[in-house]
Parts: sequence; structure tokens; C-alpha cells
Amino acid sequence: MSLDFDSARLPNPHFRPEHEEWRTQLRRFVDTEIAPFAEDWDEAGEIPLDLWPKAAAVGLLGMGYPEAYGGILDGIDSWHSWISGEEMNRFGVGGVPASLLVHGIGLPPVINWGSEAMKQAIAPPVLAGEKHISLGITEPGGGSDVARLRTTAVRDGDHYIVNGSKTYITGGMRANWVSTAVRTGGEGAGGVSMLLIPTDSEGFSRTALDRKQGWWASDTATLYFDNLRVPVENLIGEENRGFHVIMTNFNSERMAMAVSMEAQGRVCLEEAATWARERNTFGKRLADHQVIRHKFAQMKQKINATQAYIRSCYESIENGSPNPGDIALLKVQASETLEFCAREAMQILGGTGYMRGNRVERIYREVRVNAIGGGSEEIMRDLAARQYGL
Repeated sequence: MSLDFDSARLPNPHFRPEHEEWRTQLRRFVDTEIAPFAEDWDEAGEIPLDLWPKAAAVGLLGMGYPEAYGGILDGIDSWHSWISGEEMNRFGVGGVPASLLVHGIGLPPVINWGSEAMKQAIAPPVLAGEKHISLGITEPGGGSDVARLRTTAVRDGDHYIVNGSKTYITGGMRANWVSTAVRTGGEGAGGVSMLLIPTDSEGFSRTALDRKQGWWASDTATLYFDNLRVPVENLIGEENRGFHVIMTNFNSERMAMAVSMEAQGRVCLEEAATWARERNTFGKRLADHQVIRHKFAQMKQKINATQAYIRSCYESIENGSPNPGDIALLKVQASETLEFCAREAMQILGGTGYMRGNRVERIYREVRVNAIGGGSEEIMRDLAARQYGL
């Protein structure tokens, strides 16, 4: 067994020929349309708009969504999602999949809880790559404490009047719609609702957050709502029942993030192994020094464990019995694995790893956004402890 990206993947008995066909198809698309340009997009801080229709044409955007809205659902399972996450992170520019696939967190609330009219209006153009949707949860005054959000939506006849702001919103500068968490009732989780807010509404504005440590290719924004009027029909699900929508959405987001982090950990392993075989120090290959070999053993150990954990969680999802506590701890496992692999790979590469233009340097900068976004490590551990009845 080698320590390259593919060889470092554990066997998965759930992968069938159709899964490997999807990997081949998606890899061909990535190697042609994304990987050669991703670093330049990252440096430029943006992705070309024509990438979305191209991703739609290959099936990437619509995978897992009903055919009635332009998606591909028949025969699609969790293993397709795992493969998509691996292939979209193999080139090591995390801002590209974060922005390109942000509809994966913005659209499910509409698909799962929106009215039929809302689904018909929103999903087809999003899945075709013609329009964009983001998710608006985090606020300037608080991050993971969703139950205490302050953006208000006050009923006024056939409309809600929305006031407040959201920040660190991935895809927020490009979004045509934002699935937004608002407070329609009293304090706590019981007063939270979800609204679909069109970004061309009067009273909506946004500013770019472009001085980030990583994910440069992903547009990030702060959104402002100033007496913005939204029709009551834009309510996603039931009034004051939005917290359940948010929490259910988090499970899929955390699974996707865990897959991406494990894949990026393997990228670090591959880059470091290639360098250690070629680099000579003190009369022998860097890879022949015991202290370096132990680094590789530890990296592979943690990657193996994370892959096995991902598989276990996906099996529970496929069986219809996902455990939010297990998924939360999987995200922690994946972020700790990524941080360890990025650090050890940087140590092995030495000075060359510190210079811009290689995957390890870029991934090292992206560790923290993965460890915080979608629920910080601290929040994930506490959530798991509560799920386990403590």
C-alpha cells in the first residue's frame, strides 16, 4: 500500500460499481474544470460564475435532490455523497467546494419544509446553477448559540418585517435567496422560525468579508435586514418551529465537513510522503529517518479511524437512525485529524511547506474554519454529552 490519496482510503464494502462510476465521472470533471484553476481562483478570491452550470451539467449540484425540481435522487445514497466530498477536496482548495456547494446547506430547508410553490420557484434554478441560495444562521452577537438569535421577524398582515443581521455567511455575496433564521416568538428555541429572504428585497444589504485566513475563493458576507418586508408565504415550515429545521440541517452539514476534512488530511499525507521520498538529509531519504516514519504512521492511524467513523455514521443514516451526538463527535474527530495531519505534513515539508503555492500550506490555513464552522469543537462535545443523557 502506498500513502497517496487513493491508496490511503480504507476498503468500503458499500461501494458498488455505480459508485465508482460516479467517482470516475466526477474526477474527470474536477481534473478538467476545477483543479488546474483552483489555486488561481483562491488567490483572486472568487470563482467564475460559469462553474455552477458546468457542475450542474455533470450532476454534482443536483445529486440527492428530487427529479421533480431538476435533481437526481433515484439510486443516490450516502456513499455518493462521500465520494463527492472526497473528490471535491482532493485538489486542496477548500474555498471552492465551500462556495460551489453551499446550496447543500441553503436549499434543504426549502426542499424539506417549504411549500410546493416555494420549491418549484427556488430549486430548479439553483440546481441548474443559474441562481444561488445560502443559509443565514450566525449573527454578529453570537455564533453557535442558535436558540438565542436576535434577528426579528414581526408579523404585519400578509408580511413579516425583518430587522437584524447575519455574518460569516458562505456564498452571501452571490446569493439570490437566503434561508434565514429569525425570531418570531419569545426567547429560546421555541421562538425561532425560518424565512426565505430574497436578496433583491428593499431593506436588504450586504458587505463582503474578504480578509480571511483561508477559504479565499469562497465569498463570505455580513447580511443586513432593515425593515425588510417578506411575504408570509416565505415561511419555511411552521412559525416558531424553525429550530428543528436548523438542527436537522446541521447533521448533513457536519457529515459533509467531516468527509472534506478527512480527504484533506489524506492530501497532507500524500504531499508529505512524496516529499519525504525525494528529499535527502544526512545521507539518506527523509523517509528513512525513524522520527519521520513515525509521523506517517500516526497520520495514517488517525485517518483510518476517521474513515471508519464516517462509515459508521453514514451506515446509521442509511438505516434511518442517525445519532446527532455521534455526528457531532465525528466532526471533532475529523477536525482534530486534519489539524494533526496538516501540522505533521508542514513539519515534514519544512520551509517548502511554508511557501504559498502548495496544498499543505493552504490546507494548514483552512484548519480553523473547519474546526469552527458548522459547530465548534467545544459545542460539538457538549452537544454529544447532552445527547448521551448527561
